[in-house]
Amino acid sequence: MPRSQRLAAALRRFARHKGALFGALVVALVVVAAFAAPLAFPRDPLRIVGPAELWPFEDPRFPLGTDSVGRDIAALIAYGSRATLVIGLSASLAATLIGVTVGSVAGYYGGRVDEAAMRLTELFQTIPSLIFVLTIVSILGPRIENIVIAVSAVSWTPVARLTRAEFLTLRDRDFVQACRAMGMGDARIIATEVLPNALPPVIVLSSLIVAGAILFESAVSFLGLGDPNLASWGRLIGEGRQLIRSSWYVCALPGAAIMVTVLALNLLGDGLNDALNPRLRDR
Repeated sequence: MPRSQRLAAALRRFARHKGALFGALVVALVVVAAFAAPLAFPRDPLRIVGPAELWPFEDPRFPLGTDSVGRDIAALIAYGSRATLVIGLSASLAATLIGVTVGSVAGYYGGRVDEAAMRLTELFQTIPSLIFVLTIVSILGPRIENIVIAVSAVSWTPVARLTRAEFLTLRDRDFVQACRAMGMGDARIIATEVLPNALPPVIVLSSLIVAGAILFESAVSFLGLGDPNLASWGRLIGEGRQLIRSSWYVCALPGAAIMVTVLALNLLGDGLNDALNPRLRDR
């Protein structure tokens, strides 16, 4: 089947997944909010703009109310989506690149190379992820790029194992043997022949890593190790936890944003799995 027809069939399978369409819609709204934040809220979101602890809809200037020091919660949530997307997408991309590199080399060559790569992968998997992230951020400093490094360092191992498994099933196929017989180098075979066939399940897993990265970033910011110069959903929850009895909306609103975004990404991943997984095409 030509590539264009396979793509059209995958899009049709994705369109039949109602949960995936809902997830894609929510993710699109988060992206729009991230890009529109400077237009809707031109002032610094960390600036004090009104009385403290205004409840939602109490003042039309602040539709979602204000926090404990008088900052606009709507602006904080809108700008927080920017940090969420940057960290989630950057960490997922970095983790995917690392995992695909390690997994493809291990699966293609096998033997001692595979053994060494898998022992390294297992070493990273034995370390508690959240503690590892907090340790890295504490050492490198609470900056957004350091959070990306920390999250990607704990997220690449599932990608490596999945890529290795795909390469183990593909490396002895007839088309790979034909490429070797034609004198193609290993790097070219990996990059142009095997990897494109191994990518669909990796793409699905990468979409789920974005959701995990958002949760890691929220936990880091909640504990006070996030970038102090950026608005963050986790940071807003952390600062509002002292008001949970009197002004619970300060925690509830960004918490709902995290929950809905992570749920949408998981639904989107399910839809991509149905569309790209060859074992589910006839389901």
